[in-house]
Amino acid sequence: MGVPRSVTTVRNNGNLEFTSSVDRVEYFIEELSRGALRDTAKLVRKRMLVKIKKLPGMKRNKRVYKVVQTWVRRKETDLQIGFGNSKKGLTGDTWYAIKQELGTRGQPKRGILRQTVYESIPDIRKIQAQYLSAMNDENPNAALIDENDEGDATNG
Repeated sequence: MGVPRSVTTVRNNGNLEFTSSVDRVEYFIEELSRGALRDTAKLVRKRMLVKIKKLPGMKRNKRVYKVVQTWVRRKETDLQIGFGNSKKGLTGDTWYAIKQELGTRGQPKRGILRQTVYESIPDIRKIQAQYLSAMNDENPNAALIDENDEGDATNG
């Protein structure tokens, strides 16, 4: 969807003209928010994978990296980060990753997702501020908006 045009709604004897750009502003708010969430997801996922590589036996297990995914949902305009493989459902690798996060009787709780998010809060704030400050511009930076992104799960 392209940028909505401004709509002229009121004309009074040729002297006064009111141009409403509410649709345009709503579009930019939504798209800049999604862009900020998308960049936040990339940052957190990258840092999670660095921590997962440090776990015993993980350097050679490439399949576990694929179950760490992010979802930026368009309708709700929110970000979900977690363990799952949207194409294959819950696989053995997914269950293993969840056990690493939450712990079991024989597996200590590692809390990689939670710990990574807490450690990344200052950087997440910077990313969000970069996008949200673009809302104040008269013409927001279109380079920050990726209209081709459908909000699918990303794992790579």
